[in-house]
Amino acid sequence: MEIVQQIIFAAVLGTVGWLVFKRIKIIRSTISLGKSEDRTDQPGKRFSTMMRIAFGQKKMFDRPLIGILHFAVYAGFLLINVEVLEIVLDGLLGKHRLFAPMLGSFYRFLIGFFEFLAVGVLLACIIFLIRRTILKTERLQPSRHREMNGWPALDGKVILIFEIVLMIAILTMNAADIVLQEMGSAHYTITGDFIFSKFLKPLFTGWNETTLIIYERFAWWTHILGIFAFAIYVTYSKHLHIVLAFPNTYFARLIPKGEMQNMPEITKEVKIMLGLENAPEGAENAVPDRFGAKDVTDLSWKNLMDAYSCTECGRCTSACPANITGKKLSPRKIMMDTRDRLEDIGRIMQVNDGKFVEDGKSLMGDYISQEEILACTTCNACVQECPILINPLDIILQLRRHQVMDESKAPGSWNAMFQNMETNQAPWKFSPGDRFNWAEGVK
Repeated sequence: MEIVQQIIFAAVLGTVGWLVFKRIKIIRSTISLGKSEDRTDQPGKRFSTMMRIAFGQKKMFDRPLIGILHFAVYAGFLLINVEVLEIVLDGLLGKHRLFAPMLGSFYRFLIGFFEFLAVGVLLACIIFLIRRTILKTERLQPSRHREMNGWPALDGKVILIFEIVLMIAILTMNAADIVLQEMGSAHYTITGDFIFSKFLKPLFTGWNETTLIIYERFAWWTHILGIFAFAIYVTYSKHLHIVLAFPNTYFARLIPKGEMQNMPEITKEVKIMLGLENAPEGAENAVPDRFGAKDVTDLSWKNLMDAYSCTECGRCTSACPANITGKKLSPRKIMMDTRDRLEDIGRIMQVNDGKFVEDGKSLMGDYISQEEILACTTCNACVQECPILINPLDIILQLRRHQVMDESKAPGSWNAMFQNMETNQAPWKFSPGDRFNWAEGVK
C-alpha cells in the first residue's frame, strides 16, 4: 500500500511542478515583450530597498494593525512551508516524520514554532475575511470600485478560506498524530505533545485507531495537496506578489518619484534646436515608431512586471484625488487592466508556438479609456502608497503621451496650453514680459 501512495505522490508532485513551470514560462514570455530598460545600477541600494520593503514589509506598517496581521500571514507562509520539505520527503520515501529521529527534542520545538505560526495565520485570515465580508472595507468593495466586480473580489475571499482550511488541516493532523502516538500505533514516531495541537486532542477522544489513522492521513493529504494547489493557483492570482514583490522592489526606480522621464529622441531634438547639441553628420535623427504607449509591447518590461506584481490592495486608488472626487481613474484598475491584457496575449502565445499574433486589440482603448488617463493629476499619490513600489503613473503617462503626440486626442484646453507654453513659455496667453505683473503692488 505504501508503494502505491509513493507512486501517486510522485506523480502529483511531478504534475504540479510541470504546471507551475509552464505557467512561469508564459509569465516570463509576456513580461519579456516589454521594451528593454536598464535597472541594474546601484545594486547595494537596490538590495537594501528589497530587504526593507519586500522582506521587512516596511510600507505595510504605515497602518500598524494591518501591518502586523499581514506580517503574520507572510511570515507564516514562508516559514510553515519549511515543514513542507519534510512532508514531501515523507511522501516520496514512504516515511512518517522523517526528521524527528534526526533532530530529537529540537523537532518538538520546531513543530511547536510552526504551530505558533499556523495559529497566527489562522487568526489573521479570519480577521481579514471579516473585514472583507462583514466590516466591508471600502477600498475592497466592488460596489464602490468597478474593477473589483466578479473574480477580483472573490479571489481575495477564496485564498483566505483556502489558508484557513490549510491551517486547520495541519493543526488537527498533529493532534490526531499525538493521540495515535499515545495509543502506541506502530507507524507513528514518539515526539510528545505539540504546543497548540495538544489542546485539540479532546476532539479525537473515543476514536478508534483505524478511524484516527484515516483522519490523520486525510488531513496530511489535504494539507500537502492544498499546498500544491496553492502553488498553481498563485500563478494565476493577485497572490503572485508573494514571489514577485522581491524582484519588483529590487528593480524599482531609484530616482525621485516626481521626476518625469523624458523621451530621449525628443530631448535630443530639442537640444539640437536650441543649439545645445550638434546634429549628427550624415544621418537623420532617429524617430521612434510610436510616441508613448498604445499597447503593452510599448511599455517597459518593468511596467509589465509591475502589473503581475499588483496585490489589488487598493491603497493607490484610495489615495488618488481623482478617484476620491468621483473621476473614473483608478490606479489599481490601470494595473489590473495591464495584467488582463498580458493574460490575453499569453493565451494567444500559447496557441501560436510562443509568438504573439496581433489580435486587433490594444491596451489603450480596449482595456483603458481616454477618460481614465486624462483624469490623472500626476500627483504621485498612487506611487507613494504602493507597499511594493509599483508605479501606475508611469503607465498612465506613457498612454497619455501616445494619445496626445500620436493620436492628437488632447482636450482643446490642453492644446491651448501647449501652444501658450511654446509661444509664451507659460500656460497663460499673455506676453512673457507680463508674467510677473501680478506681483506689482505686492509688499
